[in-house]
Amino acid sequence: MARRNDRLPPPENPNTDYRLKWRRPHRSGPSDAHFKRRRLAPKSETSNGTHKPHRLNRFQAFSSSSQNRRKKRRVGKSGGSSSRGACSRRWVFSSADCSNCNDKVTIVSYNILGVENASKHLDLYANTPRSFLEWERRKRLIFEEINTYNASVLCFQEVDHFNDLDNLFQNNGFKGVYKARTGDAHDGCALFWKDKLFTLLHQEDIEFQRFGLRNNVAQLCVLEARNDKPESETSGLTTVTSSTQRKRFVIGNIHVLFNPNRGDIKLGQVRLLLDKAYKLSEEWGSIPVIIAGDLNSLPQSAIYEFLASSKLDIQLHNRKNMSGQLEIQSNSRVFRSQIGYEASISISRSRQFLHGWTMEELNLAAGAIGVTNLQHHLNLRSAYSGVPGNHGTRDDIGEPLATSYHSKFMGTVDYIWHSEELTPVRVLETLPIDILRRTGGLPSEQWGSDHLALVCELAFANNGTVS
Repeated sequence: MARRNDRLPPPENPNTDYRLKWRRPHRSGPSDAHFKRRRLAPKSETSNGTHKPHRLNRFQAFSSSSQNRRKKRRVGKSGGSSSRGACSRRWVFSSADCSNCNDKVTIVSYNILGVENASKHLDLYANTPRSFLEWERRKRLIFEEINTYNASVLCFQEVDHFNDLDNLFQNNGFKGVYKARTGDAHDGCALFWKDKLFTLLHQEDIEFQRFGLRNNVAQLCVLEARNDKPESETSGLTTVTSSTQRKRFVIGNIHVLFNPNRGDIKLGQVRLLLDKAYKLSEEWGSIPVIIAGDLNSLPQSAIYEFLASSKLDIQLHNRKNMSGQLEIQSNSRVFRSQIGYEASISISRSRQFLHGWTMEELNLAAGAIGVTNLQHHLNLRSAYSGVPGNHGTRDDIGEPLATSYHSKFMGTVDYIWHSEELTPVRVLETLPIDILRRTGGLPSEQWGSDHLALVCELAFANNGTVS
């Protein structure tokens, strides 16, 4: 979720804030019965090949009646094997033929809920037993969950006990690097990679404070696949084989500012990360780029539009709602996502004189004086939007309906983006909204954070025929 040093007082509608998390995966192949569910159409493309931004998120705010709360508590405390079965997560596969793609990497992006953040914001966990917030318990759940994914690269946000994670994952063959936030906060970002699969060629951190963009941080690493492993170590779905030339890629990990009112800061942080990721890609030979993290922005937001379409006219959008967090229909408990994308653009245009941008705010967002039209050079695609999913877990363009859930928010703020040199093979489906609601809020008996981990397997597209 977003960071809370800049957190505003809770809005009148208690369902306008947010956070969330999910369950361990059910391993299965594409031939299983669950794979026959209805699927969403793949993300549409414009005539020039670029992806259009998300048009509509079908998610509705949840009820918080006392009766529902009591029901949620009963479900959350029941446990047992039946609960585990109902809360399992499943892999869904791309409609493209990736059978000839041998070089693959599995990425996890996970906001694991900082210990300090949880203790300072207990109002977000009104339906969560205090024992479910204890770090020792959550640490074990997170570690056990990650072990089921057979992942190659882990991107964690809200990490304030890095040594604990480092000790656990080192035993599983991972190496990691950590960058703490600047200022008074104690959490940061951590990035781990499987040492037998990858070599770290380059690492750099971004301290956004140096650019006047608050105390958040981001990480950038260049990883190279090892090709000196015996065949027995390169047989898994998530490994990179030695049959081709060594593969390199840039991996970025970010936790964007939470404060919904500071769209200039949030956009500036995303813009700076993309600029630096592109430069790194060019320096290392135009290699693929992967961006993972908690963007504290909804799928129908201007920030999502910027990532998906590579451009944005800043002045068409309200600075206070660049992330889509605050736009709630008046006298309603339904998120603005139901208004529709075109309508939201019209609203933004009508308000640009009421919520005008100052020159300082424009400079922070654009990184240059007098610039109002932003553009980045990475042709990015959302991994989840690129793999058709179930209507119970996805919105109309394929993004999860919810990646974070607590007492005051249920929605999507976490993403994995990749450049066009990579193609998604499969993603780990999130939980259906009705099952998620039964937990009463995250963390829960089975999930160790108030976010759900996003997991995707990506293949190097030029390694074989992808159709």
